[in-house]
Amino acid sequence: MISVQSLCNQSINQTMKHISKIVLIAIVFLSSCFTRSDAQVESPKFQKKLQRLLRHNVKEVSIAEVKQFETVIYLDAREKVEYNVSHVENSVWVGYDDFDIQSVEKLDKSKTIIIYCSVGYRSEKVTKKLEKVGFKTVYNLYGGIFEWYNQGLPIVNNDGRETDKIHAYNEKWSQWVKGRKEGDEVF
Repeated sequence: MISVQSLCNQSINQTMKHISKIVLIAIVFLSSCFTRSDAQVESPKFQKKLQRLLRHNVKEVSIAEVKQFETVIYLDAREKVEYNVSHVENSVWVGYDDFDIQSVEKLDKSKTIIIYCSVGYRSEKVTKKLEKVGFKTVYNLYGGIFEWYNQGLPIVNNDGRETDKIHAYNEKWSQWVKGRKEGDEVF
């Protein structure tokens, strides 16, 4: 025979489980609201593409906002062949397919870290991984190295010399690199 107290306890447990689910959903929703940014790129078409492509579930920083940081550690989340063509000066290659969290474990987790790839898709995923292991001020560069290049910021080759060559991932993605001359993009 089931006692009244037992029925009450079951009812309370079910109610608490239901409330817990609602609270969890609210937390997930609110956290997604606070990680979104107003980061923009110059091209309205590129902006629209990025709005659809990215999850916007990490802190994003625009090229204009990058200038507010005094010291930054840049991490390049592209493939090594892309990095070898050109990259942000003093950036550290960490890769995407080959990314290993141990490769960044010695970095100071309190320093500002900006991660980039071509447009922000791969770097968004690496940024999320760094957040999960305790990095506090880590950002995804909105628009990636393409927007960096589009806004006239310098990129360098492996010899540390400025270059106009940029690895455009493939011909389809090269449309988002403006002002390039024949041969400047590499696939």
